[in-house]
Amino acid sequence: MDSSGRHPFVVLMLAALLAVASLMGASTHLSIDTDSDHLFSERLQWRQQSLEFAGQFPQFSDTLIAVVRAPTAEEARETALELADALAADQRHVRSVSTPGINSFLDREGLLLLPPDELYDVIDSMTQAGQLLEPLVTDPSARGLLKGLDMMVEAVRYGMGDYLSAYDAALGNIARSLDDALNGHASPLSWQALLTPQLTGHNGGLELVLINPVLDHDALEPGQSATQAMLKIAADLPDVKAGRARVNYTGSVPLSDEEFRSLTDRAAPIAIGGAVLVVFWLVLALRSWRLILPVVLTLVLGLLYTLGFAAFAVGRLNLVSVAFAVLFVGLAVDFGIQFGVRLHALQRGDRDFADILHRTGIQVGGQIGLAALATALGFLAFAPTHFSGMAELGIIAGVGMLLALLCTLTLLPALLGLLARGAQHSELALPGGAAADNWLARHCMPVLAAFTLLAMAGLWSAINLPFDANPLHTKRPDTEAMQTLSSLMGDPNTNPFTLNVLVPDLASARTLGARLGTLPEVAQVVSGADFVPEDQADKLDQIQQAMDLMYSVLGTHEAKPAPTAADLRAAARDSSMAIAGVADALPPSAPLLRIGELLGRLAQAPDPVLLTANQALSRFLPETFERLKNSLSARHITLQSLPDELRRDWFSVDGQVRIQLTPGDEAQHTAGLRRFVQAVHSVAPQAVGSAFDTVKSADTILQAFQQAAVYATLTIAMVLIAVLRRWLDTALVMATLLMSALLTALLARLLGISINFANIIALPLLLGVGVSFNVYFVMNWRSGIRQFLGSPTARAILFSALTTGTAFGSLAIARHPGTASMGLLLLLSLSAVLLSTFVFLPALLYRLSRSEPVKADRYEVPID
Repeated sequence: MDSSGRHPFVVLMLAALLAVASLMGASTHLSIDTDSDHLFSERLQWRQQSLEFAGQFPQFSDTLIAVVRAPTAEEARETALELADALAADQRHVRSVSTPGINSFLDREGLLLLPPDELYDVIDSMTQAGQLLEPLVTDPSARGLLKGLDMMVEAVRYGMGDYLSAYDAALGNIARSLDDALNGHASPLSWQALLTPQLTGHNGGLELVLINPVLDHDALEPGQSATQAMLKIAADLPDVKAGRARVNYTGSVPLSDEEFRSLTDRAAPIAIGGAVLVVFWLVLALRSWRLILPVVLTLVLGLLYTLGFAAFAVGRLNLVSVAFAVLFVGLAVDFGIQFGVRLHALQRGDRDFADILHRTGIQVGGQIGLAALATALGFLAFAPTHFSGMAELGIIAGVGMLLALLCTLTLLPALLGLLARGAQHSELALPGGAAADNWLARHCMPVLAAFTLLAMAGLWSAINLPFDANPLHTKRPDTEAMQTLSSLMGDPNTNPFTLNVLVPDLASARTLGARLGTLPEVAQVVSGADFVPEDQADKLDQIQQAMDLMYSVLGTHEAKPAPTAADLRAAARDSSMAIAGVADALPPSAPLLRIGELLGRLAQAPDPVLLTANQALSRFLPETFERLKNSLSARHITLQSLPDELRRDWFSVDGQVRIQLTPGDEAQHTAGLRRFVQAVHSVAPQAVGSAFDTVKSADTILQAFQQAAVYATLTIAMVLIAVLRRWLDTALVMATLLMSALLTALLARLLGISINFANIIALPLLLGVGVSFNVYFVMNWRSGIRQFLGSPTARAILFSALTTGTAFGSLAIARHPGTASMGLLLLLSLSAVLLSTFVFLPALLYRLSRSEPVKADRYEVPID
C-alpha cells in the first residue's frame, strides 16, 4: 500500500493495461446463456435422465410453438395447415415443422382411437346430424340446408317435435351464423361442431404448429429471427388478415429470448440512475471530489477486472450470474468508503500525507481484508454445489470481492496519492450517533430481550417460509410467450407440466398406463399404445354400420348449380313461413323459432347479405363431406402402419413406447406439482419430464443452499477465529449474523415473499454483508472503542449500506420478476443486517462491557 502511494503512475499504468485486457477478453470470450436448464450441473442424475430423454426425442427441445385460435375448428385447422406449409418452405428460419393434431392418419383412423363409449356417442351424433346433411348432398348451399330444416318442420307437424332437442346445439350454431350475416360480418358455420360436438369440445378452434427453428447462436436472442419470420408469415394468412383467426406463440425458444429481453429491459436507465445515486451517497459520505473520484475509479476498474475474470475462467453469464455486476458495485463500494472515511478523518493539522495513508492502511486494512474474505467465502461456498447458476455466480463474485480488495489496497492508495493531497478535514462522525450510543448502553437489556422475541419469530418464519419451485413464476407474465403458455395450462392436451415414461412394448404401455390413470393426481394418460387399440374389430363394425347408414350422404351425387340471390330469398321466405306455422308446437326457447325469425329478416335483406349468408353456411361443406367420408373409412391399425411422424413422437429409436402423463389443476402450484411427481414415481420411478425437472430443480437449489450455508458458516468462522484469535469476538460476529438471517426471514414472511431460484441469492450476500459490517464494530470494540454509532466507522457503514441498497434497489425495480424479487429480498436482507449491526450488536457489546460509553477520539481508531 505504501509502495502504491509512492509510485502511483506505475500502478495506474499497470491497472490501465489490465483493464484493456479485461475488456478485450470480455468482448471475445464472454457470452450470455438464458436457458434455465443450464442452471444445473449435467452430473446430476436427474439431469442425465432428462438429457437422455431429450436425446431420444429431440423434436421436443428448442421449440417454437405457434398457437392458432379461431371461432371454429375448421378455421383453426385451415390456418394451421397454411402456416405449416408456408413455414416448411422457409428453410432459412425453420429446420422442421409439424401439426401434431392434424394429419391424414388421424383424419382416417381418428374414430378408431376413441374409447368404446365415446365412439358410440360420436357415431350417434354423426348419424343424427346426417339427416340434416342429406339435402345438402345435391345442393351444398344455404338452399339445401333450408330444405333440411323443412324436414324438421314436417317432423314437428307429425308430433315429433320433442325429438328435435337433440339438434339444439346444431340449430343454435346455425342461428348464430345467420345473425352474424345479417349484422354485416360473415361467421362461417362449423359443420364439425354440428357433426361431432363431443370431439370439438376438446380443443374448440385451437391448433398447434410445432416448429424447430434455426437458431442464431451469435445473437443475444437466438430465436428472435425465426419468431419474427413466423409472425410475418402468419400475418399474411387469409383468415388472420380478415380477423377471423389469430396466431400467438410460445415454446422454449421464445421463452428464453424473452427472458433475456426482460433482463435487459430498462437496464440502461436503471444503471444510469443507480450510478447517479451511488455517486450522490459517496458525496454525502466523503464530501470531497478528491476522495470520491478515486473510490469511483477503483470501483469501475475492479468491475472490469471481474468481468475479465468471468470471461476467461467461466466463459458465460447465466440467468443468475448476470447479476454479478450489481452485486459487485453494491458490496465492493464498502471497501472504498471505509478507506476514504477513515483517511479523511485523519487529514487534519500538518500531518504528512504519506503518514496519513500509512496509518489509514494499518487501521482499516485488516478490517476490510477480513470483510472481503468473509464475503468472498460466502460466495465461493456455492462453487462445489450442483446448482451451476449459483456456483458460477459464486466463483465470479467471490473472486470479484478479492479483486476489489486488491484494488482497494493498491489502486486506491495510488489514486489518493495523486488526488487527495491537501483535502481538508471535516466532521465525519454519524450525526446523533453519540446520543444513540448512550441510549443503547442504558437500555441494552430491554433491547436484547426484544431481539430475542424477534429471533424466535424469525426462526418460525424461516421454518415456514414457502419455496416456489415453478420457474415460470420468475418470468414476466405479460410477455407473448408467457401469456400464451398460461392460456394453455388449463387443458390437459396442452399443459406443459407433463411426465414421460418409456416402456419396452405396447403391452407394458397398456398395463402401466392403466395403473397410472387410476392415480387421482393424473388428469390424462396418453401413450403410443393408444394409437394401436386392442378392440379394433368391434369398433370397425360400428364404424362400418355408420358408413352404411350414411351411404346416401357419402355416395357420389351430381350437385345442383349454385343458387342465386333470388333462389336464396325464396327459400328463406318459405322456410320462415313453415317454421311460423308450427310455432305453437315448439317450446319458446327452441332454436328453430329463432332461425325462423332470422330467415324472415334474411328474406327482406339485400342480395349481398343473402350471398354472404350462403357463403358462411356452406363454406366448409365440401371439406365436411370429405372428412366425414375419410373418418368412416378407417382400417385396421398395426404398429407397422403408423405414420413416421407419429412414430417419431411416441416411439424411441430403439422401439420403446412413450407414455405421457398430465396433472390436474392442483399441479399449477408447487405443492400440487410435487404430489403429482411423487404419485407417478411411486408407480413409475423412471418418469421424466418438465414436472420432474421442476421438482428436482427445487430440491437441487435447496440442497445447494443448505450445503453452501454450512460451508460458508464453517469457513467464515474459521477465518474469524484465525484473524481475531478470540472465540468471543468470533461468537459476536456469528451471533449478529444469525440475527440478521432470522430478521430477514421474518420480514420476508410478513411481506408474503416466497423464496425462488432467483431471490435465494440473498443468502450468500447476507453472510458477506453481515460479516463485513459486524467485523468493523467488533474489531473497534476489541481495540477499546466504546462509541460505535458516534464514530466514522458507523458513518462509513451507513453510507456503504445506502450505496449497497441503491444497487440492490435497481434490481428491485427491474421488469423481470425474478430479478425484482431478488432485489427486494436483498433490500430486506440489507435492512436486517443494518438493524442487527446498529442496534443488536452495540447493545450486546455494551452488555458485555458493563459500562457506560466513554468519550474517545471520534476520528482515530486505536490500533490493536
